Amino acid sequence: MDKIGKAIVKMRIPILILAFVLTIPSFLSFINTRVNYDILSYLPKDIDTMKGQDIMLDEFGKGGFAFVILEDMDDKDVSSLKEQFEKIDVVENVLWIDSLADGRIPKEVLPNDVYTIFNSDNSTMMAVFFNTTSSDDEALNAVVKMRELAGKQCFISGMSAVVEDIKELTMSEMALYVVIAVILNMIVLSITIDSFLVPVFFMTSVGMAIIYNLGTNFLQGQISFITLALVAVLQLAVTMDYSIFLWESYKEHKKLYPGDNKQAMAKAIGKTFVSVVSSSVTTVAGFLALCFMTFTLGVDLGIVMAKGVVIGVICCVTILPAFILTFDKLITKTMHKDIMPAFDKASGWIIKRHEVFAVLFIALLIPAVYGETHTNVYYNLTSTLPESLNSVMANTKLEQDYNMSSQHILLVDSELSEKEVNKMVGSMKKVNGVTSAISFDTLVGPAIPREAIPDSLSEIVKSDKWQIIILGTEYEVASPEINNQISELSKILKEYDKNGMLIGESAATKDLIEITDKDFKIVNIMSITFVFIIILFAMKSISLPVILVSVIEFAVLINMGISCYTHTTVPFIASVVIGTIQLGATVDYAILMTTRYKSERSAGADKHEAVSIALQTSIKSIIVSALGFFAATFGVGVYSSVDMISQLCTLLSRGAIVSMFVVNLVLPAMLLLFDRVIIATTLDLRHLRKNKKQSNQIFNKSKKVIV
Repeated sequence: MDKIGKAIVKMRIPILILAFVLTIPSFLSFINTRVNYDILSYLPKDIDTMKGQDIMLDEFGKGGFAFVILEDMDDKDVSSLKEQFEKIDVVENVLWIDSLADGRIPKEVLPNDVYTIFNSDNSTMMAVFFNTTSSDDEALNAVVKMRELAGKQCFISGMSAVVEDIKELTMSEMALYVVIAVILNMIVLSITIDSFLVPVFFMTSVGMAIIYNLGTNFLQGQISFITLALVAVLQLAVTMDYSIFLWESYKEHKKLYPGDNKQAMAKAIGKTFVSVVSSSVTTVAGFLALCFMTFTLGVDLGIVMAKGVVIGVICCVTILPAFILTFDKLITKTMHKDIMPAFDKASGWIIKRHEVFAVLFIALLIPAVYGETHTNVYYNLTSTLPESLNSVMANTKLEQDYNMSSQHILLVDSELSEKEVNKMVGSMKKVNGVTSAISFDTLVGPAIPREAIPDSLSEIVKSDKWQIIILGTEYEVASPEINNQISELSKILKEYDKNGMLIGESAATKDLIEITDKDFKIVNIMSITFVFIIILFAMKSISLPVILVSVIEFAVLINMGISCYTHTTVPFIASVVIGTIQLGATVDYAILMTTRYKSERSAGADKHEAVSIALQTSIKSIIVSALGFFAATFGVGVYSSVDMISQLCTLLSRGAIVSMFVVNLVLPAMLLLFDRVIIATTLDLRHLRKNKKQSNQIFNKSKKVIV
């Protein structure tokens, strides 16, 4: 590593030039990487709801659809607007009341039930079908054009409208996420680092690493908006420690090599590289555990963040040393006294009361487990969006004016007879919560001759193989009521058509609930297993991985459990994201302290002295690291209008502080209480057990001689 360190020091100017040059293609690649705002699109492709969407696209040329509500507009203007909508590139069909009449059938002949589907007291509604998926960029652009054409009187619901609103909201806030994280992190670094200028170089090198990471996402084709929103904040929070390690190591080696800063930095690079690689392995493992999810949003986030940590390590030992050496004189002029206290008294106070903290661990474990398992989660992202968004207002109007909170789409065999379809739809209307049904037969009714029906209407809801039935329901997406309703409707559907499919947002969300429930259990097991194995080999111990993982998992339980006791409903993905990231990122705190404990114990210190020294030397670093993580995530949690992003950042910031307290208070107690077990099960400490046996044998022989 010394040779690599010397090479980096020698090439520091070319490294800086190359670093700045690489930001240009990385930034261009980043802005050309597609962002996916549709969470449901990450569901497995082999489930019925996803297969059904493909069938709709192949058979009908329809992917997404939207309900458009128009207020205080007469029929003539609505009809004109419908024609304008139909001219938009990706709009396949528009279904409204005149689609049934078509000039050949008087409106008076239409059944009242059919008329009320499309009209309320002060508004009218049309269904717009797109020839692409609901989250496709062209569908989102179509929503924007439709809103522009219709003006303030237009309210559009459906996944395309929701995704477009999330896109606009997120893009308007994204840059501020980074600004807030940087400002708060700079404040923490200015307090905890003994230089005013060094934090600027920390931020610059980490910022470059973030840009490189975002640029390489182009290779994946696209990333989710959640990943995009979190990647910069999380990468900043997780990898900032590496910069601090390098700076502290550089200062130490400057004392060993006075007047030779280049040699000091070369040595610091080698030492830091070994330290940060060891530290980053657990973090990378936590992120990679997300890749075991069949709900591929986890894969998206896991790969991007694992890649970000690796890039962060590389930048830490190349770009940052180049900055520090190049501006060394200026850095020296901006040095200030260390503001952070030594925490020696706090360490002594904790050690004296270690038994209290052990009891506190046991006392809090049950309520923490209860809180974590009873925290309410939500799956319907729309319900947490600001009420001022057009799509949210549209959903409210659908519910109030048309008694329709959500919709189901049925794909039924086109050969199914009119009698069977009517019978099936009649049975479905009797299911609790079903408010309306739109199908070919229910639209035209028995009074209208089939030869009088416009071909354009037939094409909308029928193909050679399938016919579409749309059901309106008063139940909200992801609610227990609608999930039960879907089960009942599916049962009825299979009675008439074994190959029939029930698809749509509600059905996909029900699949999401079932799939992620299994995924999260697997991911939590995998992340714990990965971290356990890494610590097992790093510590050469069987007991220490159990202790360290238990301590951090206890912190995770407390963090998630708090939401239960504060009656906070968290996003469905929170438990797995927090579980893996908090475990992977903050177990380093525990490893830092335990490594020093092992070192002192191996050198001959007794357990109290070893734990005391370990705590004294680690507590400041742990606090600084936790505060940096907190600063990078807390501000975004407070500011973001997208509840999922806000909640995840809030949980991450709280998790860093909880882990800080748990490691500093509980881990020392665990090391003291299980010292004998640790010695017996740790390869590097087995000699202590032999020495103790030899001492006991000498003592026993001496005792016999005296007798």
